[in-house]
Amino acid sequence: MKRLLPLSLAFALACVGTATAASAPPGTRGQVLGDGVGYVSVVRLEHQPDAAANGHMLMVFERDGMAGIPLYESDDGGAHWRFLSNVTDQAHGKDPRWQLRWQPHLSELAKPSADLPAGTLLLGANATGDDATGRLVAEDLQMYASTDGGRSWRYRGSIVKGGGNPSDKDNHGVWEPNIHRLDDGRLVAYYSSEDHKDAGFNQLVAHKVSTDGGRTWGEEKVDVAIPGGVERPGMAVVDRLPDGRYVMTYEDIDGPNNGQVYLKISAGGLDWGDPADRGTPVRTAAGAWPAASPIVRWLPWGNSPGVIAVVAERAGGDGDPSGRSLYWNNDGGRGPWWEAEAPVQKLTGNIHAGWTQALLAMPGGRLWHATTSSTAAEPEDARKNIVMYADAPARFDRYEAEDAVRRWSVRIGDRTASNDAKARMASAPGGQLTFPVHVPTGGNYRATVRWQDLGFTPAVPVLRVNGAVWKTTDHTDRDGWHVATASGSLREGDNTVVLEGARRPADIDYVQLDPASGR
Repeated sequence: MKRLLPLSLAFALACVGTATAASAPPGTRGQVLGDGVGYVSVVRLEHQPDAAANGHMLMVFERDGMAGIPLYESDDGGAHWRFLSNVTDQAHGKDPRWQLRWQPHLSELAKPSADLPAGTLLLGANATGDDATGRLVAEDLQMYASTDGGRSWRYRGSIVKGGGNPSDKDNHGVWEPNIHRLDDGRLVAYYSSEDHKDAGFNQLVAHKVSTDGGRTWGEEKVDVAIPGGVERPGMAVVDRLPDGRYVMTYEDIDGPNNGQVYLKISAGGLDWGDPADRGTPVRTAAGAWPAASPIVRWLPWGNSPGVIAVVAERAGGDGDPSGRSLYWNNDGGRGPWWEAEAPVQKLTGNIHAGWTQALLAMPGGRLWHATTSSTAAEPEDARKNIVMYADAPARFDRYEAEDAVRRWSVRIGDRTASNDAKARMASAPGGQLTFPVHVPTGGNYRATVRWQDLGFTPAVPVLRVNGAVWKTTDHTDRDGWHVATASGSLREGDNTVVLEGARRPADIDYVQLDPASGR
């Protein structure tokens, strides 16, 4: 938890009815829904008793003020949105100092949980309480349920309570609920807690389990806790892998690399191993890593076992500091990660822009993405942030050159390149880019190398796969680029693709690998 946003005590809702998309700010890409500080969560309905409602999408996010959590609906695959209601605090009567407003998370029950039927929508969010002076002093992570597709909500129970203001050194706040159903029907809520400072933990990630559909919650169990009183693991998000295991990402604020995103795996969703073990860092072979406010999603892809995707607020290790990349891995989180352009291209002028995002797999092999962006006019004011959304084709067969292991090569930004970056590779014998790639199915593949000369006599880089040279055929492409293509055999699992410098240096955009028979 790293909230710095000042709070207002009054808020007038500006958007009712169908949301009219405003113009996207310069330097961004996507549709604008309206004002929103951060923390977008979206669910696509799949288990509703009214089959006509399946396919509808619901969105929640944080908005400045005390009006509650805004809820929007789309019935056309996320292309257009209309405002439904504000979900407000029901646990503290009409006390004006309390409101449900922070860190919302939406989910849908595929199967029943206690007395909650399949198709029930769950909303976890942070209700905050102010003192008589308007200063925030308390938090209450609550769960709400809807059995009518989000038209009405009822309070189920409090997961955990905390106290203090985020700016206080002795803050004991609780943050960021993330609720899921376990296979046995119980509910689990993951969250961040600052209530263990006396035990030497600045902040930690924990969970509680409910056997009665969220009315009551059991004992706290710690999942990630780094001793020493400095590091702040938090903002845990969990998803399910196709083999039944659970995957978690979290941010490690004030860790060895500030904000670095780590991955942990659990067989049953309740045991994440030694809490002091940070897990596996999400990192490219070149050393770029997503940072702060991550989400994780398992996404289907072609006929493969799918990919694990991570998006975050920003990046380190020479990754894009604006956090406009999606990081993906098709080997269950093992080995290096690769970048792709996120469908929404946002601006990051404050820490809340891109602070927890939404990513969904859509029919037709597309990705739907929503996040918040700062504005060009007032980038530092998080209260002026906007919610943006977009969809784009999903592709996880393109290996960005800037993510490869680089020898005598350097990353350079370039708007004409895929993911706005390329690798400049020296000529032979020094220049080399190594791509450790994993393919789920062996067989014949077509390789495409997008490259560009530097004004010298063009010389196509050498493509070597598992030690064998693949003969390339070169063609011109747009923006002064070339594409060199070749075909050959890849083995199932791990392969090593190497680009070697030729007689002249060259800029490399990416290597793309497609099954020769097509997907």
